[in-house]
Amino acid sequence: MLPRSEPVRVSIPRIDVDAEIVPVATDDDGALQVPPLDHPELAGWYRRGPTPGEAGNAVLVGHVDSQNGPAVFFELGRLRPGDTVRVGRADGRVATFTVDGVGAYPKERFPTERVYGGGAEARLRLITCGGRFDPHTGNYPDNIVVFATATG
Repeated sequence: MLPRSEPVRVSIPRIDVDAEIVPVATDDDGALQVPPLDHPELAGWYRRGPTPGEAGNAVLVGHVDSQNGPAVFFELGRLRPGDTVRVGRADGRVATFTVDGVGAYPKERFPTERVYGGGAEARLRLITCGGRFDPHTGNYPDNIVVFATATG
């Protein structure tokens, strides 16, 4: 287990992600904020939760696409159990996680407890949008969630 230290970079070799991380919170409705739309290359860390490597579920979020094409977590749904996610931290340490599973969930049935719930282990949750884009609403109907556990 690592002490608290803000994440600064996420690396996911299987899908060629190497991205800067910015802190995010929740909006007035309690929904998780995302990095600015004009910076689709950034990942966001839910700053009110654990930092990657601490006990509990650290949460990273990123866009799937933008008006200019694929965004940071475009390929997130391709991850498989056993894949590696590394998170660089402000203290210079790297928290390494192994993917346990990947799921697609309708937004109205988001697995809140599995994503944000606590626990003694250091875990990581990666979230992006999924499903078929609805041009009428400008939204995706689903969320893709990657579940991972610290391995180093």
